[in-house]
Amino acid sequence: MKRRTGAKAVAIAAAGALLLSACSTSTTGGDGEEGGGSLTVGTTDKVVALDPAGAYDNGSSLVEQQVYPFILAYKPGTAELNPSIAESADFSEPTKYEVKLKEGLKYANGNELTSSDVKFSFERQLKIQDPNGPSSLLGGLKSVETPDEQTVVFNLKRKNDQTWPGVLASAAGPIVDEDVFEPDKITENQAIVDGKAFAGPYTIDGFKFNELLTYKANPDYEGFIEPAKTETVQMKYFSDANNMKLEVQEGKIDVAWRSLSATDIEDLGTKEDLKVHKGPGGEIRYIVFNMDTMPFGAKTDEADEKKSLAVRQAMADSVDRQAIASQVYKDTFTPLYSHVPDGLPGADEPLKSEYGDGKGGADVDKAKKALKDAGVKTPVKLNLQYNPDHYGPSSGDEYALVKDQLDKTGLFKVNLQSTEWVQYNKDRTADSYPMYQLGWFPDYSDADNYLVPFFYDTKETPSFLDNNYRNKSMNKALNAQSSIDDKGKRAEALKKIQGQLAEELPTLPLLQGNQIAVSGKDVKGVDDTLDPAFQFRLALLSK
Repeated sequence: MKRRTGAKAVAIAAAGALLLSACSTSTTGGDGEEGGGSLTVGTTDKVVALDPAGAYDNGSSLVEQQVYPFILAYKPGTAELNPSIAESADFSEPTKYEVKLKEGLKYANGNELTSSDVKFSFERQLKIQDPNGPSSLLGGLKSVETPDEQTVVFNLKRKNDQTWPGVLASAAGPIVDEDVFEPDKITENQAIVDGKAFAGPYTIDGFKFNELLTYKANPDYEGFIEPAKTETVQMKYFSDANNMKLEVQEGKIDVAWRSLSATDIEDLGTKEDLKVHKGPGGEIRYIVFNMDTMPFGAKTDEADEKKSLAVRQAMADSVDRQAIASQVYKDTFTPLYSHVPDGLPGADEPLKSEYGDGKGGADVDKAKKALKDAGVKTPVKLNLQYNPDHYGPSSGDEYALVKDQLDKTGLFKVNLQSTEWVQYNKDRTADSYPMYQLGWFPDYSDADNYLVPFFYDTKETPSFLDNNYRNKSMNKALNAQSSIDDKGKRAEALKKIQGQLAEELPTLPLLQGNQIAVSGKDVKGVDDTLDPAFQFRLALLSK
């Protein structure tokens, strides 16, 4: 083993790199009020696993961002990437991305953090390929080399891969301790906590699964984000958002972070001692179609590709997104007419013109024609599943309205069912649901992150959706766009991809939302972390 514990930190000067750390890391808090104390943060987001290879969800990612080291990190308030545990990172050749690590890095258990851990972390992701993990983000990675303990070379499949820096800061990017984590299977939560395999701004001091997690500031943290401003943060997990609302209102928790209902947010905004914080929204909500098990799917008794597509198209003609946004979410969400949210370079709205009334509204006659032309008898029975806890308490109202809109056309008869998140996430990748709700919280601020994880699917790199949508031309187009360094040409390539997805409809986008948190007025730093990076950094919070 390569361990030498207690190595001294040595500063390295590196010049000429695209990404170069321009600031040093302080070991103390800011203004005397920081670096100590405690906070309690509430959330309804559940943790699937502490092992990054076994989780690709918002609740688990929140934990990862606090306790694991990353090669690159976003500057708070921006979508700008900077070296974190790296001194520098850049393309040394078109298909080689070279990273120089800082010296003296170590985990909370005293184990050194070297290039060997980096290689181990990425290779185990690809080896395990857990269906609930983020390995789909690594489709562009060919191999990892470690010339020495401080140098990592990522050999990439595509030249000038514009998405790779973002991947390094994503859910696929945590660098784990190779002396604690299993190389070929998911490591148990308790083994990770007992092994103190942490090198982020916080360590985990206690963990009662999806009830309470205690963070302690890491005195040995060497990353880009400032050291934690609060010594102890308790993360309290709520199964009922109403209870979370009550506790933030009564001051029992300091911050409520995901997910309160739109009505609750509106009500809490009227309280004198509370503040509602809003930030840029990259969240999207959509329906996933299992291409094998949906009506007329490839593995059903009545399999018919043309009829299956007609069902998806007729559903797209029938939904009224604006009604859902206004009636359910009080316009804290907006209609989404593409697979890429509005505001990102290359985003387009092909679903708006192609389906419904051509202006964003529904058109029952058009839906009826799509089904009739394909020879589909109506009403079509739809088994639609949703999750009542992970995406907030309004999911029930959202999908009740979707059901109502579809049923009222007379073309569909919807059987609506719900399942709690931990089981739901397992069932959806086991072909249990013909069509079902999902949401997405981006790993990095690029259209690619709304496309590749969902729609790039090969035997070696299955998609995150794992919904049996496989298209070689789509894989080729997704590969090609990430290597285009001309922004205008890349935007055009992205628009073509969105057009193809609008025709094939492996998913049906519905809504785009904002980041919203509610806190006591004595809490500082909330606005600093609601930024385009879409990462909630507990280290920035204090009171």
